[in-house]
Amino acid sequence: MPALPRLVVITDWRLPRARLLTALERALEAGPDVAVQHRHPEASGRLFLEEARLLADVCRGRTLFVNGRLDVALLVGAHLHLPASGPSPRDVRPFLPADRWVSMAVHDAREAERAVGADLALVSPVFAPGSKPGDTRDTLGPHGFSVLAERLPCPALALGGMTPERAREVPGAWGVAVISAVLEAGDPLAAARALLDACRPPRD
Repeated sequence: MPALPRLVVITDWRLPRARLLTALERALEAGPDVAVQHRHPEASGRLFLEEARLLADVCRGRTLFVNGRLDVALLVGAHLHLPASGPSPRDVRPFLPADRWVSMAVHDAREAERAVGADLALVSPVFAPGSKPGDTRDTLGPHGFSVLAERLPCPALALGGMTPERAREVPGAWGVAVISAVLEAGDPLAAARALLDACRPPRD
């Protein structure tokens, strides 16, 4: 089984579709440490599946996570990402093939305890999210991230306002998850490479 990704690029379907898919294609050229996460909470079930199939074609066998929809993940051969308010990893694991990963959103200590059985956790918001200017949640900061990462039974990715410079400041991070830092970059490939470089060497 391949190594877990160190960079997860989360979709933002507010962008023009062609621009989004091109940016993802470019980011994936940075290598197997890059994964895509399909997130579109406003989409209907039919549209969400249509978009998942587009992403599966873009990924061409590279790592794709589907947010919150076990059925869609199974239909497109993807891994599954669980929102904090969703089922637990233990709930869904029996329905997934053995080679599929489960990631989980984590924002606090209670949610960290629910991550038992997950392969990966996306811990947020570490800094103020660049893609959500109206987000008023308190940020964790590097120390808050580290505290939660130590409670987790799996590697943790830092999510929320992440840049290469900030990635170097976050202790205990396996890697990072981003939206605008890659999707809105002038050169998504260069942006992905810079973020990956900031996550190496392995800190596990």
